[in-house]
Amino acid sequence: MIPREQKWIVAFVYVLALFMTLLDQTITNTALPTLARIYGASASDIAWVATSFLISAAVCIPMSGWLGDRFGTKRTFAVALVIFTIGSLCCGIADSIGGLVAFRILQGIGGGLLTPVGATMLLRAFPLAERARASSLITVPAVVAPALGPVVGGYLVEYQTWRWIFLINIPLGILAFVITVVGLHEARVGATAPLDLPGFCLAAAGLATFVYGLSEVGARGFGDARVLTFGGLGLVLLALFVAAERRAAHPLIDLRLFREPLFAASNLVLLFVQGGFFGITFLLPQLLQAERGFSPLAAGLVGCTTALGIVGGSPLVGRLYPAVGPRRLIMGGMALAALAALSLRLVGLDTAAWLIRGQVFLLGVAFALVFVPLQTAGFARIIPAQIGRASAAYSTVRQVATSLGVALLATVLSSRLGAYGATLGEPATRLAALAAFHDAFTVAALLNILGLVAALLISDRLAVDTMRPREVDAQTSPASPILAE
Repeated sequence: MIPREQKWIVAFVYVLALFMTLLDQTITNTALPTLARIYGASASDIAWVATSFLISAAVCIPMSGWLGDRFGTKRTFAVALVIFTIGSLCCGIADSIGGLVAFRILQGIGGGLLTPVGATMLLRAFPLAERARASSLITVPAVVAPALGPVVGGYLVEYQTWRWIFLINIPLGILAFVITVVGLHEARVGATAPLDLPGFCLAAAGLATFVYGLSEVGARGFGDARVLTFGGLGLVLLALFVAAERRAAHPLIDLRLFREPLFAASNLVLLFVQGGFFGITFLLPQLLQAERGFSPLAAGLVGCTTALGIVGGSPLVGRLYPAVGPRRLIMGGMALAALAALSLRLVGLDTAAWLIRGQVFLLGVAFALVFVPLQTAGFARIIPAQIGRASAAYSTVRQVATSLGVALLATVLSSRLGAYGATLGEPATRLAALAAFHDAFTVAALLNILGLVAALLISDRLAVDTMRPREVDAQTSPASPILAE
């Protein structure tokens, strides 16, 4: 078994890396309206500052399981920290929107490796009976980053320079790297398969091509030749990826994992909840700054209450989980998330800021009800030897869902702005632009409703081992396949 003190070092360094990556994302969302104004970018164009990071991360996530198994989770995690930190430095000194997008891709490569490798270390460090408690404890400090992100980002953009939203990652990256190198023991599985290079190429090309086609819908419409070409090509490449993975001896993403009902159901729910949640966090700062006239800091103070809702709800979820079970918690959270998203349709040009804070606070509580039990239950039936690949698959779905959610809602917003003849930040079309945002929030609510339906597939019976302590033998112990150096 992994020593107790090593468990909490793993937990701490994982939280620190997660804090850094989430802080980067929420800070960036707050700065998007300012960047759009500086560079004269449209809603669909500025979305690439977010989606370029998300796509590159999604592409690299499937490799994380293989890299962690081949080179060791400690080494892979440390290299990912270096890449992310260097990418942050480059973003901070970028002098054009094209350069910023390019360096966000580099940053996404590091971020795409950090989360799944860190999650693998965490899952291997904690036995089944302790995972719900570990997840709830980790969720609380991890969401401090999203809580601070909008406020810190708003302050930096308003009173310093937008460049600091990326440069702030550098000291955090150095600290996480030092703790990883000095404090963690290397761990790896006994043997590794060769890298599935064809699968990686198909996944990378398919995802990037499809999201690009989707991003062009708002400006060009669904019938445009470019949209149909890139969107259709992306779907074909992704279909080829699935076919190739089913035949591969050593697939990049082991699709056999999705034969496990609980893991498959958890990933399906994740697809909808993640897309809806991060789509809303992309929309809200733009609504508040472009149409309501909020300063970046004032918008950040509103947006941070979402994370405060997660902070407040997560400890309660950790205590309720053993008695209530994952299914009812997830369904309740999805229902509340759909209602909270629909309530954002009520935001008008004169809606009080405290009322908007209350709405997004409920949204945060809703996602606390979903995220903690979803990850805990999702891995309940995964055997230790498959945890690395399962973590990579789960993280891939999460990252793909985030990129698709942002791209989808940015597309809806851009399309509805065109339909209403509105322009972001134009005083004469504020009411029309507001209607476009309302339509986008409706789509976010629909995503959460689909997640509610998918949650019916979650089985408390299959997740029972995560709801009660039990004796863990050497064959099923998460530590058993690990060879410590």
